[in-house]
Amino acid sequence: MTGGFEESTEPLRRELTAHCYRMLGSWDEAEDAVQDTYLRAWRGWTAFGHRASVRTWLHRIATNVALSALDSRKRRALPSGLGGPQEPDQPEFLPPEAWIQPYADDRDDLRLAFVAGLQALTPGQRAVLLLRDVLAFPAADVAEMLDVTQAAVKSTLQRARARLARSAPTPDDVVEPRSPAAQRQLEAYLVAFQKADVAALTAVLRRDAALELVPGTRWYDGIRACVPVLTEAVGEPGDWRMEPTIANGQPAAGAYLRGEPWGLAVLDCRVDGIAAITVFGDPTLVPRFSDPRGADTR
Repeated sequence: MTGGFEESTEPLRRELTAHCYRMLGSWDEAEDAVQDTYLRAWRGWTAFGHRASVRTWLHRIATNVALSALDSRKRRALPSGLGGPQEPDQPEFLPPEAWIQPYADDRDDLRLAFVAGLQALTPGQRAVLLLRDVLAFPAADVAEMLDVTQAAVKSTLQRARARLARSAPTPDDVVEPRSPAAQRQLEAYLVAFQKADVAALTAVLRRDAALELVPGTRWYDGIRACVPVLTEAVGEPGDWRMEPTIANGQPAAGAYLRGEPWGLAVLDCRVDGIAAITVFGDPTLVPRFSDPRGADTR
């Protein structure tokens, strides 16, 4: 008997997909993991018998599916996680890396810097931190999900928090993607690119702004390093069309070059300007983020 399966499990799909994305750093792999989770849950629904909450049960399955996936591949990264910044004229080396993908959702617990920081944790640390700090499961539930002791959960969580804290922005410095400050910065970025106005683009960046270009290892630290790269990128007025959207809980722009989909730029907006731009040169991303209201807000 599988009565009530869809009614009980479907409302959790968005949360499960976001959890798998944080674990794996890939939208595509997260969707695959969730499909696997639901298949396993369907097969085990009768045996489950509601001995625990459906949410706890599904997250146990999803976490272990994600951990199994992590066993079979290298970790995903952004360029800044692979080495130091480059000079504008430095040649690029393209290693066979798997890159973090952007995610169409407006929640701040999906910010790119957070997801990138998670990928630097061990899979076990990642799972414990997400289950405890993001999803707020009790330590006893997490221990049962991962088949470890509560003491192991506590020590793993402490190590994960300490490691992740090194890359976390100051909470008071981050602005919400739909706040007036973030929308002003996004609009300035869009208009500057469309008009090929480097001066206007420079004016909206913080002096310590970083620029990351995915795929590849290129990233640039500080406005002096970023501006020459952006100057070359903007081209001529009218070359670019930018559509506002939201990715990873951050303002973003779907980019069209001479009328053709080109990729996505995700902005890290702070109270005093744009602190980072992460550019994903992948035309297939544009349709996923084509809704100007942004993201999955179900």
